[in-house]
Amino acid sequence: MELQLAHAAATDVGRVRDQNEDAWLALPDSRLFAVADGMGGHAAGEVASRVAVETLAEELGDAPPGEPETARSQLEHAVLAAGRRIHDQSARVPERHGMGTTVTALQFLEAGRTVLAHVGDSRAYRLREGKLRRLTRDHTWVQEQMDRGLMSESGARQHPASSVLTRALGTAPRVSPDLSVVDWRPGDVFLLCSDGLTGPVPDEDIERTLREIPDPQAAAAALVLLANERGGPDNVTAVVVRTGAESPPEDSRTPSS
Repeated sequence: MELQLAHAAATDVGRVRDQNEDAWLALPDSRLFAVADGMGGHAAGEVASRVAVETLAEELGDAPPGEPETARSQLEHAVLAAGRRIHDQSARVPERHGMGTTVTALQFLEAGRTVLAHVGDSRAYRLREGKLRRLTRDHTWVQEQMDRGLMSESGARQHPASSVLTRALGTAPRVSPDLSVVDWRPGDVFLLCSDGLTGPVPDEDIERTLREIPDPQAAAAALVLLANERGGPDNVTAVVVRTGAESPPEDSRTPSS
């Protein structure tokens, strides 16, 4: 099965924040895509998310991946390297103390497989035959309450601690990502996004948008617009990747605004 990809990304500061601490990565030659959502004062969150995507690009940007197990190990190594860099900067630079970032990274392989690495509450989704499936589990306090049956999803969305992370890259010398291998088929649509989208926009609206707008650029822009129409409470970023189409030639390595 020949792998062809079409991708696009959109990001916005939102309606409340003063600066955009999200970053995204799209390396079509390496079939690697990622979203990172930084945290920390004095622009430290912006630094953390940028270090995350730059490290992934440095570690994995030279060549397409190999077999699933090798690709999974390489992606894990790259995420761990990013975490070490962020933690080292946090320890050395006083105004960056305590900074960290989420990261959700997806790398496509041949033979219908992708490898996925995830830390924090940015998310990965797959739309297949019009049905949306969440591929990641949030590392948040409210998700833990939901897992224990102590909170509903609607309650979690409205809870004041909904964005409190239980795991973030760079907050300790070693923060391990969740790793998985997910299948792809021609026509699947993958979405990587920050919680600036999933906070105000429920999954059913994300599903409808991706189903009704097949063009990745138009879909990414529509999702960002939808988050802002719902109040834009946070920075919002969406990376949309469709399988089975011609991939654009450009290489995008830095956050856009």
